[in-house]
Amino acid sequence: MTLAELLVRLGSFGLDLKWRVEFGEIVDPRCVEMERRSAEAGMDTLTLLSLTTPFLQLIDAEARGSAEDRVMVVLTEVDSSLWDVRAVDERVLRELRHHYPGATDL
Repeated sequence: MTLAELLVRLGSFGLDLKWRVEFGEIVDPRCVEMERRSAEAGMDTLTLLSLTTPFLQLIDAEARGSAEDRVMVVLTEVDSSLWDVRAVDERVLRELRHHYPGATDL
């Protein structure tokens, strides 16, 4: 599962969020651009989505989506096959569990 897939699965909940992304390790030039945009006012969901592709590899990455200065969702990639997702809205988590039946609660 990729960051792009998760962003799409957030649906309308994620559309109005401003994103800040941090990386434990930079492995792709697009990561530099994401961090640059994050250092400013953050980036909207469509901009973040445009910087991700199915082949973008992230290592120790965290994307925080906020609305009105409140963090609404945190997507943390632990490795290329494991994501930790935290959201203030339980419906978002239910939707992800529905699409990814192997997902487990920690």
